[in-house]
Amino acid sequence: MDLWKYEKELYKQNINYIGGTDEAGRGPLYGPVVAACVILPKAFKLEGLNDSKKLTEKKRNEFYEYLINNVIYGIGIVDSKKIDEINIYEASREAMKIAISEVRKQINLEYVLTDAMPIDLDIPVMPIIKGDAKSITIAAASVIAKVTRDKMLYEIDKKHPEYGFKSHKGYPTKKHIEAINKYGLIDGYRLTYGPVKKYIEKGKC
Repeated sequence: MDLWKYEKELYKQNINYIGGTDEAGRGPLYGPVVAACVILPKAFKLEGLNDSKKLTEKKRNEFYEYLINNVIYGIGIVDSKKIDEINIYEASREAMKIAISEVRKQINLEYVLTDAMPIDLDIPVMPIIKGDAKSITIAAASVIAKVTRDKMLYEIDKKHPEYGFKSHKGYPTKKHIEAINKYGLIDGYRLTYGPVKKYIEKGKC
C-alpha cells in the first residue's frame, strides 16, 4: 500500500500543507486523551513508519524522536474530567482541534486528513477509515500522540507505582483492575467508564 496516496493526490491539486491528525487514549480508564497533528515535508522518509499500534514501543520511541525534530506538529490534550463531561468521542475531536490549532500557529495549514474523525473547520477535512494505516501523515501523528501520552503515564507511575501505569498505560487490564480494588481511585480516573463507575457504586470493579 502506498502510504503517500492521499497526500500525492492533494499535492497534484497544488495543496502543499497537509496535516494528519490522530489520537491516543480512547480506551484507558485513566488519564487524558492526547492528539497530534503533523505536517510532513514533501521529501520526508522514515523507513517502517506505520500506525503506532503496529510498532514496538522501542520503534515508536525512536520514530517519535526523529519526528519531533523533523516535522511541524502540534499536540492537543483533554483531561479525564472533560472526557467525563463531554464523552470520549467528543473529547477526542476536541484534542484533535487543539492539535490542529497549534499547527496553524506555525504555518498556513490548507487541508486535514483524520483517522475517521469528522471535524468542522474552515479548511477541508477528509476523514479516512483506518487512516493511521493508510496515510503516512496520520501514521506520524499516531506515533507522536501515543508516545506523548505514554510519557505522561510514566510520570504518573513514578508517583503511584502501585497501580502499574508503566505497564498498562491506564488500560483496563486484570492487574489494573486488581490495583483499583486494592488501592482505590486517584485523581485522573474517568469516572464514567464502566469499571470505574462500578467501583464507585459498589466499592469493587
